[in-house]
Amino acid sequence: MECPRCTGGIDHCHGTLVLHADGFVECTDPACPDADEPRHFLTIDCAEIDGGCACVALPERELLRAS
Repeated sequence: MECPRCTGGIDHCHGTLVLHADGFVECTDPACPDADEPRHFLTIDCAEIDGGCACVALPERELLRAS
């Protein structure tokens, strides 16, 4: 099976874009030159990562302000 984006000559990445709560984005493909969201078919929130992500844990003061 071939990737339609590859055969169509569309600039894209086969990695998954991870969207962090602090605004940082990163791709699971270390060779990815650009973490632009439209280039990535798959995106996930960092809270969905097994084991969690350090940027998801908000200080208690922030939690109280949000409620």
